[in-house]
This record gives sequence, C-alpha cells and structure tokens, in this order.
Amino acid sequence: MTPTSETIYALSSGTLPAGVAVVRLSGSGVGLALKQLIGDDALSPRHAALKTIRTRNGEVLDKGLILFFPGPGSFTGEDVAELHLHGGRAVVEALYRELAGIPDFRRAEPGEFSRRAFENGKLDLVEIEGLADLIAAETEMQRRLAVEQSTGGLSGLYDGWAKRLTRARALIEAELDFADEDDVPGSVSDQVWADMAVLRQEIYKHLAEAEMGEIIRDGFKVVIAGEPNAGKSTLMNALVKREVAIVTDIAGTTRDVLQANISIDGCLVKLFDTAGLRETLEPVEREGIRRAQLAIEDADLVLFVEDISLPAPMTDLIVDNAIVIGTKADLPRCSRRQYDLLVSAEESTGLDRLRAIIGDRLKDKVHPHSMAIASRERHKDSLSKCLSAVEAALEDELVGLDVRAEELRAASDALGRVTGRVDVENLLDVIFGEFCIGK
Repeated sequence: MTPTSETIYALSSGTLPAGVAVVRLSGSGVGLALKQLIGDDALSPRHAALKTIRTRNGEVLDKGLILFFPGPGSFTGEDVAELHLHGGRAVVEALYRELAGIPDFRRAEPGEFSRRAFENGKLDLVEIEGLADLIAAETEMQRRLAVEQSTGGLSGLYDGWAKRLTRARALIEAELDFADEDDVPGSVSDQVWADMAVLRQEIYKHLAEAEMGEIIRDGFKVVIAGEPNAGKSTLMNALVKREVAIVTDIAGTTRDVLQANISIDGCLVKLFDTAGLRETLEPVEREGIRRAQLAIEDADLVLFVEDISLPAPMTDLIVDNAIVIGTKADLPRCSRRQYDLLVSAEESTGLDRLRAIIGDRLKDKVHPHSMAIASRERHKDSLSKCLSAVEAALEDELVGLDVRAEELRAASDALGRVTGRVDVENLLDVIFGEFCIGK
C-alpha cells in the first residue's frame, strides 16, 4: 500500500449501470475536492445535501447527494466524503477524470479503505475480517457470525483475555522486583496462577468451538460418492433443484468434482458430486477417482449412493460414518443391502427426509450458544500458540517466576496477533486483498 498522504477514491456501490452510484473519498484532500466539485457551499458534517457537481470548467457533471464525515470520526479515521450520483458509467468516469486531475489523488486499491481504518485504530483485524465476511455472507448463520465479529463481539472476548494476561505479568513483575515492600503481598503469583488456570480452560473451550465457526463460514462439506451410474449426479441435481451435473446412462460421465451450494437451517451446505468409484485404466477417469477420494477424506459428511435396482456389489466401497442411500427407489428392487434411506429423484421421494438428515448431522457439529467463536485458520493457529504458552507457564512450576512470566508474554503476543495488536505486517496484504475495491 502507498502512504496515506494520498487521497483515495473508488466506487463503493454495486456494478454499473445502477440506479445510484456511491463514490467514496478518503484522505486529507477531501475538502479540496469538495470545494472544486461543488463550490464554496459549506457542508454540515453527516448531513446529506443535494448539490450540483461541476467540472473544473464549470460544466454540470451531475446532481446528487453529498455527505461529509470529518476525521477522526469517520470509517477510516480520515476526512471522508460520499458522492451519491446517478449510476451510469459515463457519469462515474467523468467524476473519476475530475478527481484524477487533483494532485495526490488516485484510485483506491482493494480493501484500502478498510486498511486505513485498521491503521488509524478504528477497527482491529478480527472486526475487519468480520466485515469482509458480512459482505460475502450468503446464509443467515454466516450473517450472524460476521455481525458478531464485525461489531467487536469476538474482539471484546480477546481484549478481556489480553488484559488478564497483562495483569498477571504485572503482578509477577511486582513480586520479583518489590518482594521486600510491605504493599506487595508475598504470594501474589498464587492468585495469578489460579486465574491463568481458568483462562486456560476458557481458551481450550473456545478452540474446541472453532470447528463450528469454520463450518458456518466456509460451509458444511457433503460429498456424494458411489459407483458409476449409481445416481450421484441425479441426486445432486435433485437436492439443488437445478441441473448442475450432466446425467447420462454412460458410466464415468462425471470426471471431476462438481460443487453446488444449498442452505439448510440457515447454514451453507456445499454439495460435491464425484466420479464413480471403480477400477479403471482410463487415465482421465482415474484422475477423477483420485480427486473423489480426496474429497471424501475432506468431507464433513459422505452420502454413499447405490442403485437398488441392481444387486449390491461384491466389493464394499462404503466409507465409515457415511449415510448409505438407495437410489432409483421407483424401480423394482434387487439389492438386499440395508439402507439408511431410499430415494427416488424421478418421483421426488425421500429428498425432504435426506435434507432433514443432513440438517441433523449439521446440528451435531454446529450448535453455538454464542457467535463469539473463531472462524479462520489463522485465529486457530495463534490461539493454539497462546494456549500452549499459558500451559507451559502453569506446568513449569520448578522454574523461576521470570521464566514463567516470559511464557505469559509469549501468550500475550500470540493473542495480539489475532486482533492485529502485534507483528502482523506480513498478514495485511493477504487480509485486505480479500475486499472489493471501494471497501
């Protein structure tokens, strides 16, 4: 990112053309830009004003609402303005030309407004990641998780832990440095370790819930597997209620892993249709089978489907904990296998029950009492390091207090990396690169 001495601008609303286009500006030059575009008219902060927007030559560019948010009380912490224009491409491009002609003005990069908010202390990394997730949310549970994080609910939990670690270190330092002073109790570290034992349990429980956060954010992965022509692609299409996979009578039609998303009980469920499992020498199909096996290993749930109009195969490919589904239930049954469920995509029977079963398996893994849960791998990694350091401080009772205090410092640093309080420069480009331009 370039220095914040430059003023940035970008379209913050949807793809053009649109009914309204919102162009956002942020930086020290916002006042100069507004004076050039609308004249000397004063703007009341945070009040929308209908203004005529003109070029440097006095030509009317458009007429729209202008809002001004003086820093530091703005999203980025800098002076910010929003220009609500008619949403035509020519209108926005004309405004861009005017802004580009002002010294030290340039178009914003992806996520740059949010990065400036972070650098100016308006938001921490967890809140910013929650904001990105809120923009991308497709289901109700994703929305709730993102709101909790973007509004500081999760950050508040981590800040509380950070304060307890800081207090613990301060008490230990006091005992080390002022052990002979009357106003410093002789065993303050005893109360420290009691609280750290409680903190260890809180972090451990929080980490145990991280899988729920990942499933809510990234989706519950359901893989449909089975032999060729078992009805996998037909079942996939029936569940998503549209044609996602090609269905033919030719064995081995599906060569790659296909994905489609559905929502069950407000959660994102990712369905994967895979190549039929069988022995083959055909190289493309063998690669598809290899990918199918990898998808099965990574699945949260496997639906193993089998055509009940055929005898059950001698080779049993059913994986552990899979739901075994008999397909083509509208045809005469030849298989003697016991199935968890019989379905017929042709007659739409058993599909509602299958959705309910998937929902029940989902509830087994996602049952949050609070949405203040970690949802990213980097959260888990730093929290695990924090937990390990706290555990080391608690368990190393034979070493000196100074060594144990150093473990607590390491725990504080690891926790600080979650919110961006310490040593996160290498993460910033990755995190803010997830945002669209204009945010």
